[in-house]
Amino acid sequence: MVYPTIEHTVGHTPLVRLQRIPGESSNTILGKLEGNNPAGSVKDRPAMSKINEMKSRGVIAPGDTLIEATIGNTGIALTMAAAVKGYRLKLIMPSNLSEEGKGAMRAYGAELIDVSREQGMEGARDLALRMQSSGECLVLKLFAKSDNPGGHFATTGPKIWEQTRGT
Repeated sequence: MVYPTIEHTVGHTPLVRLQRIPGESSNTILGKLEGNNPAGSVKDRPAMSKINEMKSRGVIAPGDTLIEATIGNTGIALTMAAAVKGYRLKLIMPSNLSEEGKGAMRAYGAELIDVSREQGMEGARDLALRMQSSGECLVLKLFAKSDNPGGHFATTGPKIWEQTRGT
């Protein structure tokens, strides 16, 4: 079992030092608690990164309609990022997801499209691709692209380095 302790705090985002790691190692492993991000999730960084990268490559422009299949925190983070950057967002999800999460997505302005519980995420992804094929919107594919881990590489890692002053 891994037991965390607060190591550094900058603003409201603490870093946690993992103290009991299986195996032999002298490495220090820190994690960044990102629950205080604007949308309340570690997914905020990759969502913003994905939209920024697509814009910088000329794939999207403000005012475009984006779409993604989601089951929760990623959708909330994407709605926040899309709202901040000036994009319309449609989220497709199984109908049995929490109303609390759906409410947060609607609050940021996303249009929600339900698929049946039986269709699940596979059905949501298929519908997103059909909508893209018809020219209705552009699928983000947040987890299929390098922008997801790239967002953490470009922002989370340097932030941890800054907060720990490289120690």
